[in-house]
Amino acid sequence: MTLSSFKDSLRGKQPGENISDCLKALWYDAKGNWSKAHELIQHKQNKNAAWIHAYLHRKEGDFSNADYWYNQAGKVRPSVSIEKEWEEIAVALFEINC
Repeated sequence: MTLSSFKDSLRGKQPGENISDCLKALWYDAKGNWSKAHELIQHKQNKNAAWIHAYLHRKEGDFSNADYWYNQAGKVRPSVSIEKEWEEIAVALFEINC
């Protein structure tokens, strides 16, 4: 799967079967289901999951919680748009496995 095909999958009703929970979380978030995205990611214990968790709380507007998760991910809260960060996370996830 590529970023382009991942974005194309957003026209469907379900995420692809063979994608990681991290990508599924981004998929559900892009579909407007923040709660499902958060549910998928909140118990994962790796830096990529922490980054997604941070992004979700940033999107929610809970910046102190977001900053905690950015710290767990080894990152700082970015100044780019939410949409740009979503894409940066997706690109990074295609390069490694969450």
